[in-house]
Formats: sequence, C-alpha cells, structure tokens
Amino acid sequence: MNRSAHEAAKLISKALVSASNRSIPTRSWSPSLEQTLHQLGCRNSLNPLLVARVIDPFLLDHHSLALGFFNWASQQPGFSHTSVSYQSLLKSLSVSRQFNSVEKILKQMKTQRIILDSSIYRLVITSLIIGKKTQNAFFVLSEVNDWTNEIGPELCNSLLAALSSDAHVELAQKLFDKMCVRGVHVNNIGFGVFIGKSCRTSELSMTLDLLDKVKSSGSVINGSVIALLVVNGLCGASRLSDALLVLDGLRGRDCKPDFMAYWILAEAFRVAGKLSETEAVLKKKRKLGVAPRANDYREFLFGLISERRIQESKEIGEVIIGGNFPIEDDVLNALIGSVSATYPDSAVLFCKSLINKGSFPALLTLTNLSRSLCKHDKIGEMVQIFEMLSSKDYFTDLESFNVMLSFLCKAGRVKEAYSVLQDMKRTGFYPDVSSYNSLMEACCREDLLRPAKRLWDEMFRNGCGGNLKTYNTLIQKCSESGEAEEAFRLFHHMIEKNVSPNATTYISLINGLCREQNIDNAYEVFDKSITQDIMLAQAVLTTVISSLCSEGNFPAASKLIRCLPPKPENSNSHVLLLLCLADAGEVGIAIDHILWVGHSSNSTTQAVINELLASLSSSLKPEPIKQMLCAMQQKELISNSINLEDFCNRSFIIS
Repeated sequence: MNRSAHEAAKLISKALVSASNRSIPTRSWSPSLEQTLHQLGCRNSLNPLLVARVIDPFLLDHHSLALGFFNWASQQPGFSHTSVSYQSLLKSLSVSRQFNSVEKILKQMKTQRIILDSSIYRLVITSLIIGKKTQNAFFVLSEVNDWTNEIGPELCNSLLAALSSDAHVELAQKLFDKMCVRGVHVNNIGFGVFIGKSCRTSELSMTLDLLDKVKSSGSVINGSVIALLVVNGLCGASRLSDALLVLDGLRGRDCKPDFMAYWILAEAFRVAGKLSETEAVLKKKRKLGVAPRANDYREFLFGLISERRIQESKEIGEVIIGGNFPIEDDVLNALIGSVSATYPDSAVLFCKSLINKGSFPALLTLTNLSRSLCKHDKIGEMVQIFEMLSSKDYFTDLESFNVMLSFLCKAGRVKEAYSVLQDMKRTGFYPDVSSYNSLMEACCREDLLRPAKRLWDEMFRNGCGGNLKTYNTLIQKCSESGEAEEAFRLFHHMIEKNVSPNATTYISLINGLCREQNIDNAYEVFDKSITQDIMLAQAVLTTVISSLCSEGNFPAASKLIRCLPPKPENSNSHVLLLLCLADAGEVGIAIDHILWVGHSSNSTTQAVINELLASLSSSLKPEPIKQMLCAMQQKELISNSINLEDFCNRSFIIS
C-alpha cells in the first residue's frame, strides 16, 4: 500500500465502514472485517500513527470498529501500540460513552506505563462525569500529576460538584483536600454543591472549617450563595436548630445570609409547626438579612444547568418561586427545559410561574416540556398549561398550534387534537404537513384507519402534499391491517410525487405483501430498492428475511434474496436465511438455496460456508447448524476432510 498516511487511513476506514454495513448488526466488528483488511494489504505499512489516523477522525463515531481495528492491529506480527494509537482509541470510546472499554484500556496503558496527553485525560474525565461514572473520573484524575496546568481548575470543580451531587461525599472531601494542597482554586459551582451536600452529615465546626480553608486559599466565592446552600442542606437534613446556629458563623466569614436563606429556614420551621422559631428567624431576617442579588443567582443557576447539576438547580429554583423572589424569564425557561425530563412536577411549577407573571415560555421550551410530560404520563398537567396559554392568546401562529396538536396526538387525545385542527382553521391558519402527520399518526396508533385516510384526502384537497413521514405512516398501517394492495398503491403514488422511499417504507410494504402472499408485487418493490440504492436494498433484505423466517415463510425469503446479485459482499443475507432454516429444521430448502448460490457464484458460496463454519463456535445452539453442514458435506459442498466437531470449539477460515 504505497499511499500517504492520510490517504491510507481514509481508504482503510472507508473499507471498514462499508464492509460493516453488510454485517449483522451493522457497524459492528466481525471476523469478515479482518478479511477486508487482509485484502487491502495494509499489514506491511501498519504503524501506531496509521492506526491513530484511521480511528481519529474517521472512526470516532464507530466505537466498535475503532476497538476492533485497534485489537486487530495489536495481533499483527511485530506491532505494538504507542500513546498516539491509545489516545485515538480512548477518544472514540469516550465520545461514545463506552466506559467499561475505557477502563480496560486505561488499565492496559498503566501496565505498559504509557503516558497520555493531558487533552485525552480531560476528555476521558469529562465523559465519565457526563456518564455519571464520577468515581472512575476521580481515579483517572488521581493518575495526573499537574492538575493546575494539565487538567485545569474548571474540570476539577466540575468533578467536585459531580461527586457531591452523586452522593460520593467522601471522595469529594478527598478531592477538595487535594485541590487545597495543590493550590487549585475552587469556584461557586464546585465548592457550593460540595458544601451543600457535605454539611448535611458533618458537624457544624467541620462545615465552617471548610469555609476557612477556602478563604485562606485565596479562592473567590459568592458568600451569600454559599450561605444559602449551607442553610438549604441543613434544612434538607432536618437539622433546623443547626441551621439557625450556623447563621452567625456564616456571617462572621463574609458569607452573609440573604432573604432567601432566611426564607428557607423560616419555611422549614413553619412546616414543622414551630411557629415561635419561625417568628424568630423572620425577625433576624428583617434585622440582619440582605436582599438577594438576582444576577448572582442567575449566573449560579446557569452554571449549575451547564454542569448538569439538575437537582441543585431545581432546589434553588423552587426556593426562588416559593419565596416569590425575582427571577428573569430566560432563567425560568432554562430551568423548565433542564428539569422537565427528571422532575416534571417542578417544570410545571416553573412554567405556571412564568405564565402567571405575564410571560410566555419559549416555543422550544414548551415543546420539550410537552414531550417530557407526555413521557411521564402527566397529560392533565400539560393540558392545563395549554389552557392557561390559550386564555392569554399565546397561540397566534401555525408553529405554536402544532406544538399543542403534536402533544395531544402523542398523548392519544385524538378528539381534542381534531378540535385544535378546527381551531387552527377558524383562526385563519391552514394546517401544514406536520399538522396532518401528527393527527394521521395518532389515528393509526388508535386503529382509526378510515379517519386517517380521510385526513389524507383532505390534505391533497387543500393543496398540502405529503412527505416521507405521511406515506410511511399510511403504508405501514395499511400493510399491518391486511390492506397491502392499498399500501402498494400509495407506494406508486409517492414515486409519482418524487418522494423517495426509505428502509421503513420498503420493509413494512414488502412484509405486508408477503404476508398476503402477493409475492410478485413484493419482488417489484424490492427491485425498486435495488435500483434506488444497493446498500439500502441490503439493509432492507436483512430485516425482511428475519421477518419472513419468523413467520415460517421460508420459500418467499429464499426467492426474495435471489433478486440481489450473488456477490461475496452480499453473503450475510444468505447466511441469515440459512441459519434460520437450520433452526427450523428446513435442511432441504437450505440445500436447494446453497446449490442456487453455487450455480451463480463459487466465491459467494465459499464466503457463506466460511461464515457458517465460524458461527459454530459462537452459536448458543450449534447442533442444528452442524446438521445442516453435514448435509452440505454429503452433497460435496464442503470438503469431507473438514471435521465439523473442531468448529464447535474454534473459529476457522478456509482459504
């Protein structure tokens, strides 16, 4: 392979991705990919830099291929990986959140004493934090010598906050102590989340000692925000007396509690039924408290949200809303969007607060909120929000109407969704393809095929052409409902309208036609997929064969697969069919099929038999495969010199 390193890397990666598209599952490493690499003849030019350039950038999003190629390279004679190839692999695995593989690779590197670049350490640690593998992130950080320059204070603080938030307070304490020793300054997010969690179980003196350490280290923190987090933490642990006692200690350390901190404590005493203590706290608030600075909490909340500290941002948001403290619309929008997936009730609270103060949620915020509430089955709460918005004339354009329509359709509220469609028309907004698609999809989910067809007619009557989703929705439902002929007509209609079918179109239609024994039309549709895109056809064929075989329709599967050219790169479809036939005990059909393959292409036959032999060692049920292969031996399709028993314990490739 006499090419530049970049050209060679591009060629190898392209060949691997292309070959993996024909594997099952796609984009995963398989023994056939090793054959692809041998055919390229790249072993002689193999070196760590070439491996690195293949993985980064070409295989970064294909972790299975990156790891498979990396392992294949390490098995080649005289080859050994260096830091550059390890770094590229770790980058791919970190991007793909393959944490177990990351851990194994890091152990290998430690054993071989390979040093990583600081940028890779940062990437790995960041990935582990996002994946909530914060303990692992701490141990990776411990391997780095220079935290200030190689890792940086921001990432150290991110990890400090993450460990604390994930209830690893002991590790967070160790990290904080190490940061102090190494001169790494803390910030509001890292130290704030840490002290807010640690104070719940620590003695008051230890909590105040933490503040003293921070002050003496020269770190700059917002005293009022930290005071609020300490009071909130103590009240959350039901340590109300300690929370009252700590106020003076905080104030003496330039952490002056503001009105929000006092409100938290007063509210906790009120809920506990301790009215005299409640009044005492409110007196302290009037005498010693300061007004909260909205901008400080704005910055802190945005910081928490960007660090994915959702619980902490939710708690502060609830304090602000509960105490009726000032908060900007964009902060509320950010809170709604960030907490809705995990804390839907809090998201509803924030949204209603935003509406009640005379403002509206951003359309994207409303879309995300409706999606989350639908997922959490909080349909009534979202309908209530839509009613509030409607009473304030929020729905003034097609896009906002579509958000409400889409939600009602996903929630199965078809009748209400029809009403929204009529409201749109009365308001002067004509539904677009998105509107019709949402309602048509909802009708099909509820087995309302006739109303879905009427919507289809209305669409085209109003001059609104369908798109791929429109056609797929109806084709899929018709195919499932015993109306494959109607689905076939829709298929030709979409071709006439220059709407290109995709895999979903072909798979649902071919399955429906085969189910109704309309094999000729199924062949016609599959032939169209081959004309459109051979790679698409291969993906379609794999799924359709699995479906037909699961229904016992083996003759149709065998006939369908013969539409594809009998080339070695199409061998996976033949292997899938033959394995299904073996499991079903249909050895006769299997023999007929492999004989047809042999008449068409000897090289394809050999590729198919190689994969069948290799499957003996990996299959959980090798006996049916062995019986089929024995029958092939009797037909002299496989050499009698091959002992099939050997393949039950090892894989082997026939040259």
